[in-house]
Amino acid sequence: MTGKTATAKERALISEKRELGRFGFAHLHRHKLQYLMLAPFVLLFTLFVVVPVLWSIGLSFAYYNMLQPAHWVGLTNYKLLFLEDDIFLTAVKNTLAFAVVTGPLSYFLSFFFAWIINNLRFSNGFALAFYAPSITSSVALSVVWLYVFSGDRYGLINNLLIHNGMLERPIIWLGNPDTMLYVIMFVSLWMSMGAGFLVFLAGLRNVPTDIYEAGAIDGIRSRFQEMWLLTLPMMKPQLLFGAVNAIVSSFAVFDIATVLAGMPSPNYAAHTIVAHLYDYAFIRFDLGYSSAIAVVLFLFTLTLGRICMRLLSSKDQ
Repeated sequence: MTGKTATAKERALISEKRELGRFGFAHLHRHKLQYLMLAPFVLLFTLFVVVPVLWSIGLSFAYYNMLQPAHWVGLTNYKLLFLEDDIFLTAVKNTLAFAVVTGPLSYFLSFFFAWIINNLRFSNGFALAFYAPSITSSVALSVVWLYVFSGDRYGLINNLLIHNGMLERPIIWLGNPDTMLYVIMFVSLWMSMGAGFLVFLAGLRNVPTDIYEAGAIDGIRSRFQEMWLLTLPMMKPQLLFGAVNAIVSSFAVFDIATVLAGMPSPNYAAHTIVAHLYDYAFIRFDLGYSSAIAVVLFLFTLTLGRICMRLLSSKDQ
């Protein structure tokens, strides 16, 4: 009896698999145009994102200098990275400090300015002015900030402070290891709010107006209550995207720090993980070691991104 029951179950499973296979083929045939339209993106994404990531992970376990064939070294690159490379540990400390300060500040300030500008009369003009620095070359903007934070008395900030009697001697903002990281944080924060601002502004404009009318009937009076109880719950996707974008951009700082503080910076005070990666990949051509740095950076951003997704996404998402 038991054998017959088992045979019946096996037949049912085989029949179910056949039906699923037919359904899958029928589904693919029915939506072939949609899959055909997606095929170029999937192909390019696989070719330029998935394959390089997997290739970099593989290279992180090898020694490869572009002149000789790669040979397997196991975990040697990672051991050197965490146990012997003091400059990398300094870069990790600087990058984490940079991310802890600029990431949350950029996130909250982007939403704050988007909320303020969305309530202004000529919001489109203000939005364009606010977003403009984000689409301008970071190198070009850094040249402007080099003049602002110039270490002589002709620099904009030093000139203002000396002229008003607040300083006797100019401060070397970008040559002093004690101040350069804070200057780079400030400049990067000013330049990084545009992308999050645009996402939040689009989210604010997509909130239905009848929700605010219903909230007014239910007793919501202040703008703060309106934002906390109505606006934010309706903007979960934009808030999630903005958080992930802020994390990735805060860990990817490189060009601003390089232009303002040099490569390498004095005492490696503004040295970041991406700068360390660039040094080993494109100056020393040690692609195995630089791939290990890239994998560590990838794991940092992936872990924090997943944490943000858990915190901001709802259960049904």
